[in-house]
Amino acid sequence: MALMVEIKNLGISFGGLRAVSELDMEIKKGELYGLIGPNGAGKTTVFNLLTGVYHPDTGSFKLDGEELIGKKTIDINKAGIARTFQNIRLFKGLSVLDNVKAGLHNHYRYSTAAGIFRLPSYRNAERQMDEKAMELLKVFELDGLADHLAANLPYGQQRKLEIARALATDPKLLLLDEPAAGMNPNETQALMDTIRFVRDEFDMTILLIEHDMKLVSGICERLTVLNFGQLLAQGPTAEVLSNPQVIKAYLGE
Repeated sequence: MALMVEIKNLGISFGGLRAVSELDMEIKKGELYGLIGPNGAGKTTVFNLLTGVYHPDTGSFKLDGEELIGKKTIDINKAGIARTFQNIRLFKGLSVLDNVKAGLHNHYRYSTAAGIFRLPSYRNAERQMDEKAMELLKVFELDGLADHLAANLPYGQQRKLEIARALATDPKLLLLDEPAAGMNPNETQALMDTIRFVRDEFDMTILLIEHDMKLVSGICERLTVLNFGQLLAQGPTAEVLSNPQVIKAYLGE
């Protein structure tokens, strides 16, 4: 199967501290892949490297064959990467519909004048965005809440909305940073179903960071484990989670 993600020798230091060191990782198209490790292992740093927030000292990162190292965050997003955050970052003062439309603006263009004077090009673009956003909301069973403020949604639905907004950018790779953080077991189970659905319905490649091992073992096909910025283990999920070194890193024994 073709590769969506090729990471080779990726590394970065902060003030002499090696935060990520010589990371190699490959993710196949359509794969649901997990990046795990103890707190401070360097997982979110990897996400920040992949999205252009940080620029690595060493290494290469290709998305669907395209080298992205050195590109700006907005260009990386346009190349096909979207992410969610551990702490949900919605536009909480906007409606559910407008949150998703915010993710669509890269794909619909009209001039400033068209927007000011509500010209036909503006109205057509807005209508198309409304339709596309409602289609996405319907997928996540949020279409009935389109006019509600994002801030008023329950936590689990805010997570769904954040994923819907990310998908609105039409990504090839979806990065989920601790999507189950703050969720109860029922919400986590619903989230697992949602992530599987997104992968299958949108033919999406997904890389997620997560501490909830039930979620990780339940949906991830392969794993990379980091510890102190270094690769600790890599391979099929069941094999990695039974690795004594991984167990030791998590339990601190």
